[in-house]
Amino acid sequence: MKKMLIIGCFFSMALAFVSCTKQEIDHVLNTNTGLTNEEVIAGLKQALNVGTDTSVALLNKVDGYFKDEAVKILLPPEAQVMYANLSKVLGITTLMDQTILAMNRAAEDAATEAKPIFVNAITGITIADGFTILKGTDTAATIYLQGKTYDSLYQKFQPKIDVSLNKPLVAGISAQSAYSNLIDVYNTASLGGLLFDRVTTNSLSSHVTTKGLNGLFLKVADQEKKIRKDPIAQVTDLLRKVFGAK
Repeated sequence: MKKMLIIGCFFSMALAFVSCTKQEIDHVLNTNTGLTNEEVIAGLKQALNVGTDTSVALLNKVDGYFKDEAVKILLPPEAQVMYANLSKVLGITTLMDQTILAMNRAAEDAATEAKPIFVNAITGITIADGFTILKGTDTAATIYLQGKTYDSLYQKFQPKIDVSLNKPLVAGISAQSAYSNLIDVYNTASLGGLLFDRVTTNSLSSHVTTKGLNGLFLKVADQEKKIRKDPIAQVTDLLRKVFGAK
């Protein structure tokens, strides 16, 4: 019986020690950095704004999407059948290349329109515990932003993409026209589906919006990593105070 009481007391003391230690650690994290939660939240939002500015600048230029394999936009899922039957259709390769180039040009053109959309989303998000994100992964702030704002960003970004898809950005032809021509030529060559499956849907708008937005988030995440690790990327006093204190 005495042994059980001793063991019980030991575990009670151990639990109290662990709880106390965690509180002390949390206190030390806050006091050692000299940061308030409000400062951390402001720093995280500023990091996302800086990351967005840089990402838009990278993507909103010729070949910003097209020559970056990490974000390059290829044909939509319904058009994947074209790759399998590529050798069977004379001239289809050129049309495919033109279409892919036009799609990426549209994304590059629309990227600048994403900046105010992102800024509004970043300003509007609510971050309760800045320290949790600050002490999280290298892309924790970007992941948080994406989780909280993706749907609304998509709804606002798609009309911008649609405008760009209908601009004659490649040899006087728009991405939408190039894709429609590609589908027509391919389906004609299929002899009504006798030789190979026809393409019957056209989801270019949703496809380019999704890929374009995902590319932007990927670049923002890359910039967040730099801001967290590289003092040179901490371009404001607040960023240096928040991320330099980590």
